Amino acid sequence: MDSAPITVHRPSSSGGRRVSVHRHGRDETLGLAFSDRDLVVFLEAAGITDPELILDDPAWVQWRGTGAHHWTAD
Repeated sequence: MDSAPITVHRPSSSGGRRVSVHRHGRDETLGLAFSDRDLVVFLEAAGITDPELILDDPAWVQWRGTGAHHWTAD
């Protein structure tokens, strides 16, 4: 795999970040997260065990557009 399977996209102008996962050869949008808790819920629903443990692991999660754990557009 060339990149992390989970992408947290740049914050939108209205707040929140789109979350997608790459699996089965395609990208699937999991939802719009407004917090780490939202992100964890999406990842749990996608079948990822203990998602809290991977949020800062670049092998699993790529944070785009701004730093990790930042949820609003500046």
